[in-house]
Amino acid sequence: MLIVRGLAGGTDLTGTLYERGERAPSFRGAPDEDAAYVWVCDEFYEVASGGTAQIVDGREINLAFESPMPRGFDTRKQALERAKEHIRTQFARIGIDPTEVEFEVEKGNAEMDS
Repeated sequence: MLIVRGLAGGTDLTGTLYERGERAPSFRGAPDEDAAYVWVCDEFYEVASGGTAQIVDGREINLAFESPMPRGFDTRKQALERAKEHIRTQFARIGIDPTEVEFEVEKGNAEMDS
């Protein structure tokens, strides 16, 4: 598994990319088990009240989270590109310029996440 982390505005967003042969989470809406790569990451947006308070770009905002929408891909390259696009989109939803997002990709520990 790969851990993909986007950093911007003084915070970060991390998702997990399950690779070929690894067991991705299974729940309603998860991609077909035959998908070679499965991306799972939170989705969120800013709300006026309620939600979870977070400091982003020096200001406190409230975030509401949606259920993660897992996505399946055939190639590692395609999966990584879409993972980064997903993270950029989440930052854009809270007012951060998506071109400012920096990425870290590291090998995760499947045993820790089981």
